[in-house]
Amino acid sequence: MSTRTWTVAAACAVAALVVAVGIVARPHTPALSTEESGDPGLLDRARPLLSEGVRDRVSVVEVDGERTRFAHFGADDDTGYEIGSVTKTMTGMLLAVAIERGEVTADTRLGELVELDGAPAADVTLAELASHRSGLPKIPGRPSDLLVSIPANNLGLDPYPYDHDTLVAQVAAAELSDRGESHYSNMGVAVLGQALANAAGTDYTTLLRDRLLGPLGMDDTFLPDSEGDLPEDATVGYTDRGRLAAPWLMHAYAPAGAVRSTPADMARFARAVLEGTAPGTAALEPRWDDGRGGRIGFAWIVEEHGGTEVTWHNGGTGGFASMVALDREGERAVLAFGNTTTRLGPQAMELLTGRAA
Repeated sequence: MSTRTWTVAAACAVAALVVAVGIVARPHTPALSTEESGDPGLLDRARPLLSEGVRDRVSVVEVDGERTRFAHFGADDDTGYEIGSVTKTMTGMLLAVAIERGEVTADTRLGELVELDGAPAADVTLAELASHRSGLPKIPGRPSDLLVSIPANNLGLDPYPYDHDTLVAQVAAAELSDRGESHYSNMGVAVLGQALANAAGTDYTTLLRDRLLGPLGMDDTFLPDSEGDLPEDATVGYTDRGRLAAPWLMHAYAPAGAVRSTPADMARFARAVLEGTAPGTAALEPRWDDGRGGRIGFAWIVEEHGGTEVTWHNGGTGGFASMVALDREGERAVLAFGNTTTRLGPQAMELLTGRAA
C-alpha cells in the first residue's frame, strides 16, 4: 500500500472515530428563534421560508431603492456572522481595484507575485483564479493536509489552519485539472488574495481594510487572526446536526471565506455595490461561463432567476450560512445570514424575485 493510501486510510479512521464520539455526545439542536425584530412585512415574508432545517439566529436584509429593511430572528442589526465565501466577492473586488491602480492586470501570472519555483500553478492568471478557471483543486489534497482537514470537518473545527508558507507549498504541489473550465477552488481564491497583498506590499487583512471596508464605513467587519480577536459575546455557530462549531479563522485561506460582518455593514456593502460606488465594482461584470448555465466575473456569479438577472454569491462555514443576491437593474438586493449551516440561498432568491428557487 502506498504512503498516500496509508495516510488517507488513517485520516478516514480518525474521522470514523470522531463521528462515533459525536453520535454519543447527543447535541442540542436549536430552533429558529421566536425573538423577532425589524420590519413587520419582511418578517412575515421571511418567516415561512425559514421553517425547515436546523436554525437559530437569522437576519434578512432587503435593499429596495432608497429603503433598507431588516428582519431579525434572535438577532439585530449588529449581530456578528461569519459570511463564509461571500468573502470571495470582496477578494474579486480587490483584484478589480488592483487592476485600476495599475499594480496588476487580469493576465498577470501568479508566479510573478508568489514564489512557486516553476510549479504548474505559476502560469495561471489572476483572472483565472478569480473565476475558478485555474485548474487548482477546491481544497489542498496532500496526505498531510487530509490528516488535518478530515478530522477538523468532523469535529466542527476550522479545517484551514495553514499559514502563508504552507498555502504556497500546497499551491506549488497541486496538479492543475481542466484549466480554463470552471471548477470552484477555495485554494485558488486564497492564493489570489495573498498575491494581491504581495503586489500592494502589505498583508491581506490590511489590504481589505484599506481598500474596501474602510472606504465603505464597514467598521464592524473584520478578519479575526485568533479567537482572542472575537468579542466575548461573539455569535456561535451550529452544524446541520445541531453541534457547536468552532470559529473559522482560516489564516492564509482568509481571502476565500474568513470575513465576519453584521447585517448593518453588509447592507452598506450591498447598497454601495448597487449604486456602483463601492471600490472594484467592475468585478461584478460577467465574463465567462460558470459551467452551470450562468456567467461569472471576479467571483460574482450572474444567473437568470424567474426572469430576473441576479448577481450573487453564497457562503458557508462550519457553523454559518450566508447569501447576497442583487437585482442590479431593479436596484434591489436581499441578503440573509444565519448561525447554522442550513442554507439560505433559496430563501433569499425567493424574497428577491418572488419565485421559488
